Amino acid sequence: MIEWNAVLENALYMLALLNPASKILFLASYEPKLTRKQSLELSWKSSFAALIILILLAGAGDFILRRIFRVELYSLQITGGLVVFLLGWTAIREGRFIQKRQEEMRETFTDLSLVPLAAPLIAGPGTIAAAISSTVQSGLLPTCLALTFAILVNFILMLFAHSINTFLTKTHLIGPLIRLTGLIIAAVAMQMILTGLRTCFAF
Repeated sequence: MIEWNAVLENALYMLALLNPASKILFLASYEPKLTRKQSLELSWKSSFAALIILILLAGAGDFILRRIFRVELYSLQITGGLVVFLLGWTAIREGRFIQKRQEEMRETFTDLSLVPLAAPLIAGPGTIAAAISSTVQSGLLPTCLALTFAILVNFILMLFAHSINTFLTKTHLIGPLIRLTGLIIAAVAMQMILTGLRTCFAF
C-alpha cells in the first residue's frame, strides 16, 4: 500500500532539489527572447526528458552506473557538480545562464531542451542520487510518483517564465536575481563536488 504522506514529503524534497527558480530565470534570461510557444516547447521537452531519465535511473541507476558504465555515484556527483558550477559561474559573471545567436537557435533548440535544461538543471546529480536512494528506501512506485509530481509542479512554474521576465525587466531585477541564483547554483554545485570527493577518498 502506498503511503501518500511519504510520497508527498518525498516530492517536496525532490522539488527543492530541482530548484524551479533556476529554470524560470534560465528561460527568462535567454537571448534572443523566447516566445510563449518556444518557452512551452522547451518546458515540456525538458520536463519529459528529465522525468524519463530520473525514472530510468531510479529503477536501474545502481546497475546502469556501476555494472554497465563502471561509474560510481561519487564520480557522477563530481562531474555533474563541475558542469553546474560552470553554469552558475557564467550567471554570476555575465548576468545570464546562456546566450545563443539568433541564427544558431533553430539548429540547437532541441539540444537546449536536453542540455542543460533536462540535464543537469532538472535531472541533476543531486536529484539522480536522491531518486536512487529513494528507490532503495521506499520502493520504485512511490519514487516515480514523487518524481512525477515534483517535475509537474516545476513544469507549471516554468510556463510562467515569460510573465516573470516581463515583471523583472520592468523592475530591473532580472540581472541581480540571475546573479544571486547563479551564486546559489554554484554553491550547490560545489557542495556536490565536495560530497563526491569525500565519498571518493573514504574508500
